[in-house]
Amino acid sequence: MGTDRRPYQGDLLDAAAVEVARRRAGRKTGAAAQQAPHAAGRGDGSSGVSPEAQAAPVEERVAVGRRAAERLVRIMGGEHERLLPEWLAAAAATGRRVPPYVLPELLEKGRRDRSIRVHLGVLAGQRGRWLAGLNPAWDYLLEEPTGETWELGGAADRRAHLRTLRTADPAQARRLLESTWERETPDDRAEFVEVLADGLSMDDEPFLESALDDRRREVRQAAANLLTRLPGSRMSQRMAERARACVTISRKVIAVEAPRDCDKAMERDGIRPKPPRGIGERAWWLQQILARAPLSIWGHPPAALIKMKIPDWDAEVKAAWVRAAVLQKDPEWARAMFGWDPIADLLESLPADEQQKLAADFVKKHDLDSQLIMVLGGVSSHWREGLATAVLRKIVKVATRQPWNLGELVKLAGERIDPALFPLALSYSPVESVQQVAALLRFRADMYKELHP
Repeated sequence: MGTDRRPYQGDLLDAAAVEVARRRAGRKTGAAAQQAPHAAGRGDGSSGVSPEAQAAPVEERVAVGRRAAERLVRIMGGEHERLLPEWLAAAAATGRRVPPYVLPELLEKGRRDRSIRVHLGVLAGQRGRWLAGLNPAWDYLLEEPTGETWELGGAADRRAHLRTLRTADPAQARRLLESTWERETPDDRAEFVEVLADGLSMDDEPFLESALDDRRREVRQAAANLLTRLPGSRMSQRMAERARACVTISRKVIAVEAPRDCDKAMERDGIRPKPPRGIGERAWWLQQILARAPLSIWGHPPAALIKMKIPDWDAEVKAAWVRAAVLQKDPEWARAMFGWDPIADLLESLPADEQQKLAADFVKKHDLDSQLIMVLGGVSSHWREGLATAVLRKIVKVATRQPWNLGELVKLAGERIDPALFPLALSYSPVESVQQVAALLRFRADMYKELHP
């Protein structure tokens, strides 16, 4: 009797999951589902389960442990629900899958929230894909990576394969993409180009230059963004010529004359002719040219340039330099422009240690507002002791005057500080908001322990 118990439980779980899929498919499709009941039930028009859906495929991956699965259920049920992406990423990194009984709710969450789908192709396992075939609302899962190869996989599998190969052998990855380029769909071409950001070098320049002629604007934009990171590329040199025609530096003054038109050659190089609402055409063209021109052409350190007088187009020039620092991932410029306009995107160009140091200094000097939250949101996890201490100190300070204003900062601290530092938060202060941070850090620490027993 004991030997039959586990398979029987599995059958029950599968049957329950199929029933949930059938019901949800019926709700989503309404009358269409009633007219074609074989899509969710038996081919004879009844509401039962079709023969091919009676047995789920055999799983190849081991499921996460019971406690880890129970914590997932708690998170999906609303307990620290913002931790769901972190749990999914950590679980996927173990190479395990989720147990069948959580699949319906997890797949339903993935239907509503695209941001959590990236790991579901692995975590849902064979049963997840089987269920996705029963419910059109969950068929997004069939487009997520599963580990298949370039030749046999879907779009997501092929992106994952190309990304892995790019890390190991950039040139081989590019040659593989070139070999199938003409047969790829426009959407896939745009996403495949972005994969080349890893390991980018001048060896990629001829391919990216040719991609500027693609019919799809997103492909051209992606190629132009990468070529902007290659100062020696032909596109960067063309942008340098355009920038020199617009800007003259003499002593401590920067004279600027914005372009008066946007020709086809500029459009080919990624300049978008139509500005967003609220920005004039000339200002828009100027910003794009300067953002894509090599930062090395200016001949002065960024800290010195920021202090120079710009009689006309001052805000546009500096906004373009911010964008250039982000696009070109230049640490010196990112550091300098963060001092002028502290935005989170600039932190991505800096090493993790420096990100945290700049953010800690910003927290010490800046009042708690939306800008401080956005800066902290751009810092790579996990926050180490320096930044953690600065944030905890800020929480204690604000708690004495504006405790009602601490909600988002407390959540962010609990979600981003290294969970191994929960003893630091626990002993830092008896203030309730600090203890809330400590409790969330402990929750995350336990979460990782359960996933790595």
